[in-house]
Formats: sequence, structure tokens, C-alpha cells
Amino acid sequence: MSKLAKHHEEVGKTYDTSGLVTYGFDYEATRLDRDVVEYAITARYLDRYIPDGATVADVGVGVGHYSELLARRGCALHLVDVAQRLLDTTVDRLRGAGLADCIASVHHASATEMSGLPDGCCDAVLLLGPLYHLGDTGERNRAINEAARILRPGGLVFAAGINRITYLWDLLHDAPDSVADRAAFFASYLQDGNFDPPIEGYPPVVHLATAAEFQGELNTAFEQLVMAGTESFAGKLEPQFLSASAESQAVWLDLVERTGTTAEGLGITDHFLYIGRVVKG
Repeated sequence: MSKLAKHHEEVGKTYDTSGLVTYGFDYEATRLDRDVVEYAITARYLDRYIPDGATVADVGVGVGHYSELLARRGCALHLVDVAQRLLDTTVDRLRGAGLADCIASVHHASATEMSGLPDGCCDAVLLLGPLYHLGDTGERNRAINEAARILRPGGLVFAAGINRITYLWDLLHDAPDSVADRAAFFASYLQDGNFDPPIEGYPPVVHLATAAEFQGELNTAFEQLVMAGTESFAGKLEPQFLSASAESQAVWLDLVERTGTTAEGLGITDHFLYIGRVVKG
């Protein structure tokens, strides 16, 4: 695969670095252990739509939570990430679990350029992270088209986006007096969803989507099957969720899933999950 573009390389370096609070390796290594509702709902959809033994490209591997989930079901995995440390950690995770045979290939590459993977080689592609580090519409479209290219006819994409409204919630919660002199930024942010760099602790590109934008871009290459809010109403309530009994947690997850596809659930969620079937002539 070709050399990473400089801003993609910088995103990777952020995730290769320890000690950052908002992003970085240490944060990413434990994020899905904390964001348990997001993980549980995403895992439900992966289990439901991806058959055992499928060939899957995990593009933006994190530390391998979803790779391990699929490897335990006999899936062959192409691992792709801009952060070498995340790739190495995912490989070590799979090897440590006795699942090394499920690694089909490993690529230090961007979602926008996956030339190391041939056309039609995958049954499913996971884009559970790359699209919110691509601030340019053209780059997001290239990532979406690359996912479509490496899918077989009828193959599925699973794409994640961050709800644009969440940054405003977090800012009001954490720093309510930080907005008075930023009117120009907010006017721009509400239109394009891009942060104004540099923001300490963040990668150079952070893009948050609206539901309409997210669906619209993916619908150019895919037939939509599911558009869901992975947390729905529960996104800020992980401690309360974890305090419930296992029986109650199962019921809460059912309610999150049922409401996550409604307009209300999509409006309040932290993350969007899009599932689509590739459209090929």
C-alpha cells in the first residue's frame, strides 16, 4: 500500500502515543471496556449479520475487541489501521487468544487507500472509527468507495459515526463558560462537524456527523439495511447500567436496540451505526 498522507500519519501517531486523556493508546485500549453499551449493541449486530467463517476487513482495529469477537467465530481477518501500535496490539491479542490463524493480512494503511487488498476479497468491512477522522467529504467518499471495492457482491459494511450533538453536550457539561468567544467556530462546526485544530489531546482531524449526512454519504455506495444509535438513551449512563443485575442489563440492552433505530434514539445517541449492502452493477 502507498505511504500514508501526512494528516493520516499524524492521526496514527496520536493513537500510538500513551497518556492522552481524550484520545491516544491508553484511552483506546480501555474505551470499549468502559463504553459497554456501545460495544454490546455493535456486537449484537455483528453477530446477527456476519456469518461464521466470513472474510472481514477490520479497518480501524482499535485494540482488537471486534477482531477477537469475529475470530472466535472462525472469521478470516484483514487488519488495517493508521496506528502501528494498535495493529501490533490487535495481532498480539489474537495470538494470545490462540487465534493467530484467523489473521489473513495486516496493513499499516488508511481507509482511503487499501490497494493491498484486492477487489471483492471480503464478505464484510468494518469502518468503526475511520470516518470520524476524515474531515474532508472527498476523503470520506474515498473510504466508503474503497470499502465497496473490496467487498464481494452482496457484501456488508458496518460503519460508525459520532453524533455531532455530543460535543455540545460534553462542552456544556464540562466547560459551560468556554463558548462565549467561539461564535465563529460554532457556526462552522454546526455546518461541517469539524473541530478547529489544534485541540490538546485530539488528533489533527476529528469529524462529527449528523444522521442525515452519515446516511447520505454511505447510501452513495450501499443499500441501507440498518441505521441505529448504538447507545440510544443510555450513552451517558454506563455506571448505572453496570450497577444493574445481569437480568436487568439484558432487558436494558433490548430497549436500547429497539429505540436506537427511532428518530428519538438517533437524536440522543453518541454513536451511529450504519449497516449496508454493497451496490454493484
